[in-house]
Amino acid sequence: MNTFQRNESKETLFTFISAGDDPPKGDFPVRKKSPKLCGSNYPLSIAFIVVNEFCERFSYYGMKAVLTLYFLSFFHWDENLSTAVYHAFSALCYFTPVIGAIMADSWLGKYKTIIYLSIVYVVGHLIKSVGAIPSLGNQAVHVILSMVGLVLIALGTGGIKPCVSAFGGDQFEEEHTSERSKFFSIFYLSINAGSLISTFVTPVLRGDVKCFGEDCYALAFGVPAALMVLALGE
Repeated sequence: MNTFQRNESKETLFTFISAGDDPPKGDFPVRKKSPKLCGSNYPLSIAFIVVNEFCERFSYYGMKAVLTLYFLSFFHWDENLSTAVYHAFSALCYFTPVIGAIMADSWLGKYKTIIYLSIVYVVGHLIKSVGAIPSLGNQAVHVILSMVGLVLIALGTGGIKPCVSAFGGDQFEEEHTSERSKFFSIFYLSINAGSLISTFVTPVLRGDVKCFGEDCYALAFGVPAALMVLALGE
């Protein structure tokens, strides 16, 4: 079984046997314990979840760090339109967690929701990066690709938002409450670290690296896309 995937159900049947009792007859599901990280009480899957979240936040905030400049200098939109589209995208990212929560609770479960919507997320980043290549079609093509990419990114980032932290908490046995609490602190640290680092790195990639004879937005969007691919691979 994949170490990253744990049984999310709280309805698994446990039978406790006191010393000297004969095991009950019949088939009862047994909850296997996951491998531990370096002999600690932390499940090995926790490391992958934390790295995944770092990469996901890097990809999201790295892309957003140059998004308005992309609208202004690449599309030559005015400030009002650029700001309106930027905030519409941000609002969509905060609405789609409702969709992700419904999918996880009523249909797919947390693990499959994370996997499927992460794929949508990666596709959105790739489309967004391709749309930033100047030699690819006219401005209408660039706008269409960019808007499709942004919608898919919003669905991906918002859809997995209500699932990842809860899925991480599910990895711990009930008796390891202290480790679970520390995990959420580390998880939140990875969110802020990915966001902070990407805010500095992505603008440097856009301004200091030249491609196609101008600022390299394709690279600035491509690096976050690569980080999201790495997150999905985790």
